[in-house]
Order: sequence, then C-alpha cells, then structure tokens
Amino acid sequence: MSVQEETRISPDWVRISMAAAIELGLKPGRIHGCNCGCINLLQNYPEGCYANCSYCGLARERPGTAEDNTFIRVSWPLFPTDLVAEKIAEKERESTVGRVCIAQVQDARAYRDLVDMTKRVHRAAPDVPISALVSAGTLNEERLGVVKEAGADIIGIGLDAASKEVFHETRGRGVRGPHDWDHHWAIARAARRMYGAWKVNFHVIVGLGETDEELVDLFFGLKGEEIAAYLFSFNPEPGTVMQDVERAPIHRTRRIQLAKHLIENEGLPREAVMFDDQGAIVRLDAPGVDIDDVTRSGVPFMTDGCPSRTGEVACNRPYGSYRPGEEFRDYPFQPSSDDVMVIEEQLRLDEVRGHGEPV
Repeated sequence: MSVQEETRISPDWVRISMAAAIELGLKPGRIHGCNCGCINLLQNYPEGCYANCSYCGLARERPGTAEDNTFIRVSWPLFPTDLVAEKIAEKERESTVGRVCIAQVQDARAYRDLVDMTKRVHRAAPDVPISALVSAGTLNEERLGVVKEAGADIIGIGLDAASKEVFHETRGRGVRGPHDWDHHWAIARAARRMYGAWKVNFHVIVGLGETDEELVDLFFGLKGEEIAAYLFSFNPEPGTVMQDVERAPIHRTRRIQLAKHLIENEGLPREAVMFDDQGAIVRLDAPGVDIDDVTRSGVPFMTDGCPSRTGEVACNRPYGSYRPGEEFRDYPFQPSSDDVMVIEEQLRLDEVRGHGEPV
C-alpha cells in the first residue's frame, strides 16, 4: 500500500457504495430498475476492520489488503468526506436525498470518527436524515447520546446472526472475533430507549446456519420491543471463511420474507407458524389474511431498510444480496406482475399453507 493510500483514512476520507457513487455523480453508470435512495458511507482505515466475521469481506483474516477487499461483494470507491458531503448537499438541492447511512468498522478510532463524519454531513445538508450503522463494541450509552447530538436519528446494528450460538460461531470468539451477543442487545435496547420506537434496527442475515424457527422467534421478539429487523440474504464472498457455504434455497428465503411480513404487518400469531424437528417451517396459517393477495402485492419480497423522511424505504441496497444477472433475493423496486409470477413459483406456498399438507 502506498503512503498516499495510508493517509486516506477516516474521518477525512470515506468509502461510498458504488450505487451511491453513481447516484451522486461521482462514478459513471446507472442502476437497473431503480434509484439508490440511501447514500451508504463506510469508514476507511488501512488495517480494514479488527473484527473477523466469517462471512464478511472486511474480516481481519481475509487474504489481501483492506484497500483491495470488497464488502457485500461490491467495491466501495474512496473519496474525500467533505466532497461527498458537498455532493449530498447538491443532490438535496436538486430534489431530495432519502437518507445517508454512515457505517462504522471495528476500530479504536471508529466512534470518534463516526461523530466527526456525521457532523460534516449534517452541517452540509441539515435536512437529510442520517442513520448510524454502528459497531456495537465501540459504543456505550453515553456515546449513543453523542451520536444523536451529532445528527443521527436512527441507529442500525449488524446483529446478522439469528441466535446466540450462530453469532458465536460466525462473529464472536468462535472465529477469534471481538463481537459479543449480549453487548449487541444491550446497545440496541439502550438506543431504543434514547432514540424511540422503530428508530433502532438489527440487520439479520438468512443463511448463516440458523433455523427458520430461530428467525421467526427473533422477528416476534423484535416486534415486541419495537426494534426493526432488516433482512439480508447470505451471499458467499470469495476469500472469506464461508466462501464455499451454499446459499439458502430460494424457496426458504421467500418463506422467511413472507413470514416476517405477516408477523410485522398482519398480526400473525406465533402459534400460526409450525416447524419440523430441524426447525424448518412446515405449516403457515394466517387467520383472516389472504396470503395469496399479500404475495401478489410483492411487498414482502422487497428490500427493507431505513425510511426516508416521508416514511418510504430509502435504503433499497441494489445488489446487496445478489449480483447482477443473478435471481433477485430481494427487490429494490416494486415487483412487476412478471416478477410476482417468479416469486410465486419460488415460494411453493402450497407446501406449507394452512389448509394443505405439510412437507
């Protein structure tokens, strides 16, 4: 790595998702079928991230330099933070920016720099809502308050794993990582008290080794605490420990998306979801709800993420769970009638619907 690259660090420099770079005019190109409603920013340090999550492109023990590594299988070009803030302000003057999300990595400087970067964006574009996607291990309750004062109105946390056991095996001591399940929950609950209902969210990944039952129980628990859950689909990243792990079958992903939507939006009772001995969904009842109508709406299968100032999903993460040319794992736009036909085939709903026979 060159001396110049070593000095291009946060808070003065920031990585930005390729979709957001295109949206701000910092890179040429276009995103098929949708706009990028959220400008996603990522802290940058020569050492990368001190965490060692087994599926993450930023993992400490992933081969190669941090400068060359990808994150969620896409490149994140590097720009001066003040330039990015200016571009955000320019776009806000042209129309509106749905939201800005500033993501931490696990680093001793990350909290200080998160506050600095949040202030820079907020100062340049004071009306743009800002999410802080935090590394829980860098924070305590006092620091959460400082981040809020700097301009963030939402706290996002990468829980990722749906159970304590899977968390340990993919993010914690099981992979020589610093993350702690109980501390993640403590930070989330402290943020919930401070920021308010639905102003805190956990990122959750389908396909890290969890069961359907663990995911469903997590969704019910988070709804009860008024903490949002934003769903991702595991997509093996080359060079990581989990690079050869198969993805969750698409029918499983679709059923989890549908169950999550019914829990969060249709009042699905816990007893309406039944599982086999391996924890897989085998029956799904939705009393008083037309599941076919819900499915045909396409909404359960759209990307969920932090809202814009008008309440619509801003963070639609194009290619966050799949690559161009692959089947959509979630849709960053309203699925068309043709898309819904594909979804219905993938879902194989008759295998688990309440009036049918479970598989």
